[in-house]
Amino acid sequence: MADDELDDEYAESDEDEDEDEGHPEPEVTIEISGLSLYTHMGVTAAEREIGQRLLIDVRMDIGESDATITDRIEDTVDYGEVCNVVALVAQQRSYRTLERLCGAIADRLLEEYEVHAIWIKAAKPEPPIALPVSEVSVEVWREA
Repeated sequence: MADDELDDEYAESDEDEDEDEGHPEPEVTIEISGLSLYTHMGVTAAEREIGQRLLIDVRMDIGESDATITDRIEDTVDYGEVCNVVALVAQQRSYRTLERLCGAIADRLLEEYEVHAIWIKAAKPEPPIALPVSEVSVEVWREA
């Protein structure tokens, strides 16, 4: 059988399966891990003045995405843009708590993108506390 005939046969069998069984597009989750940002946040004035590094994780449930078929960035959420939005929210003002920061990031991402749900984690890898701790973190989950 020629390659063209094999391609045609494969395409026909895929179409038949989709029509017969109604295969939905896959659900898509986009994850960004370890976005490192320098911010001026913290409970004390000294923390806010000196600043510190935060690690941000983002998970966005976007549902079905045409990009699974089209392979086009325009048909999905551009995670580079998401990183820029997160950085802007984290650095445009000073927050006292990780809870408020995570909430502000989640709210902005829900405004900017059509997503079903969003999960944000912010971690301080070197928290300013007297006991030895490798990191402290807060997670916020929101649904659209």
